[in-house]
Amino acid sequence: ALAPHRSTRGDAGTCLPPVSHDGTARRIERPQDSAEQTRCYRGKKKCHPVNNVRLINAALRLLFLSDTYAGSTHDKRIAEATPYPLPAGSRLLPDLGFLALTLPQVEMIMPPKKPRGRKLTQAQQAANRRLARRRVRIAHVHRRVKRCRIVHETDRLRKAGVRDLVMEVCCALPNFRVRLTPWQPMV
Repeated sequence: ALAPHRSTRGDAGTCLPPVSHDGTARRIERPQDSAEQTRCYRGKKKCHPVNNVRLINAALRLLFLSDTYAGSTHDKRIAEATPYPLPAGSRLLPDLGFLALTLPQVEMIMPPKKPRGRKLTQAQQAANRRLARRRVRIAHVHRRVKRCRIVHETDRLRKAGVRDLVMEVCCALPNFRVRLTPWQPMV
């Protein structure tokens, strides 16, 4: 699981390192069944994808891959239907796709929005920059998963369970690489 570390705020208490989650859509070949076509069609980029949600820890390792859902299912609904393996007191860095998501005993770290007609304070701008740097590192992990062409391009595998197995293997490869040559942590 996740090991506690000293907080970056400088207080005497300890807290868990931040964990991030993000959704990903993988294109599949257009289903032949008309009901399945309707269920999978996303309306975005004229494709029929399947969706997963992934959890990434501060050491940039993929912790969790959700079940596969049809392309019409929103990332937030997948996250609500999926029990996350997060201990109490965890901190989560969601993106805007998970804006109204709440998890029990998990702190959501969202960047402060600019008030209408006013500016953010220097402290708020600095906090936004720190969160943006973390989000960029997380996007790099997602890119490493999509480096595999079978995940990045249209998937034409139709056998039951094969698409999910391919995604699991492609998520395991960046974890294997992190284990061999650890990157600089996100924190």
